[in-house]
Amino acid sequence: MPSPYRALFAAPGSKRFSAAGFLGRMPLSMMGIGVVTMVSQVTGRYGLAGALSATIALSAAVLGPRISRLVDRHGQARVLRPATLVALTAAAGLLCAVYFEGPDWVLFVCAAGIGSVPSVGSMTRARWAAIYRGTPRLHTAYSFESVIDEICFIFGPIISIGLSTAWFPEAGPLLAACFLAAGVFWLTSQRATEPPPHPRTDRGGGSALRSAGLRVLVATFVATGTIFGAVDVVTVAFADERGHKAAASVVLALYAAGSCVAGAVFGLLRFTGAPGLRWFLGICATAVSMIPLLLVGNLPFLAVALFVAGLSIAPTMITTMSLIEEHVPRAQLTEGMTWVSTGLTAGVAVGSSVAGWVIDAAGARAGYGVPAAAGAVAVAVGFLGYRRLSRPAPGRGGTVGQHSEREERHVA
Repeated sequence: MPSPYRALFAAPGSKRFSAAGFLGRMPLSMMGIGVVTMVSQVTGRYGLAGALSATIALSAAVLGPRISRLVDRHGQARVLRPATLVALTAAAGLLCAVYFEGPDWVLFVCAAGIGSVPSVGSMTRARWAAIYRGTPRLHTAYSFESVIDEICFIFGPIISIGLSTAWFPEAGPLLAACFLAAGVFWLTSQRATEPPPHPRTDRGGGSALRSAGLRVLVATFVATGTIFGAVDVVTVAFADERGHKAAASVVLALYAAGSCVAGAVFGLLRFTGAPGLRWFLGICATAVSMIPLLLVGNLPFLAVALFVAGLSIAPTMITTMSLIEEHVPRAQLTEGMTWVSTGLTAGVAVGSSVAGWVIDAAGARAGYGVPAAAGAVAVAVGFLGYRRLSRPAPGRGGTVGQHSEREERHVA
């Protein structure tokens, strides 16, 4: 491991909470696709399977920021454990309802309950911020977390689909639930690295979305999420049209691999100046990388194009986390990070739906027009909101000098 990454783990407890965060994040890429695979195998109803997956995503988009707001106010352990128990109970109910052929409304109620799953990635990033706020190591920590995200998205769907098809239909979602339980309860047992809570009286109430900068980030990432959701659906259809549907998982894994490689390299670099310009350039690069997809004619070309397209994802996400630090009060950091994830989730739902409609009407190749159009929207929103991002809100985050004593306590 390169030395900047090795230096991250000099802080006591960092290896343990990072490992717990990895386990707790696996369901993010496993549960939705696992439910689709399970329901389609048992019932043969792809429409129902897709609707249940969308219900999980939309429920998480609604509940996620509220759970994170409670975390900021009361602490991770007090909030994450009951929220996770609700999600696990709902997941168990969904598995039983599918196995015993329960009515559709029960399936949708359980799917909505799974949406209470906490944003574990935001929780681990908040722990890194509590340790390294105001130092260059925080940039490296956010880069490391983005690499972990991509590793989850590379292997999670493969594991979930593989288990549900090779073992029994419920195996994928069941393992995802086990990962969630193990990760969250291991993470919340580590109280020494848990960020201190900020009661309402410390922050004056209200939502983190009061920040104009955060609103720009969330709006832009709705468009970015539309890119991700559309690319996934269109790539599967594109591979299916060419008689190699199974190859879609490999091609999409290369998309995530490109982001993983870029994130690892980006974490080794040191930047000066405000991150707003780097963020906007990342959004532009993401949009431009969608144009070659309109020209693809075979799967090898598509695989190369998606790998290149993935190179802009992790650096943009890493810079986004730095911008949240600048534009959201420290007492609302976890909520702010979760709002960005919520924007992505909402965008994925939109992109999946619109891309499916375009594919049905004009074919898979035309479907790549959806992420291209979404990229243009992301650039437009980012351009219009750039001035807000280039002016950090007063009193946000900490300084290097203020942090030096904390780092000495954790690292020395």
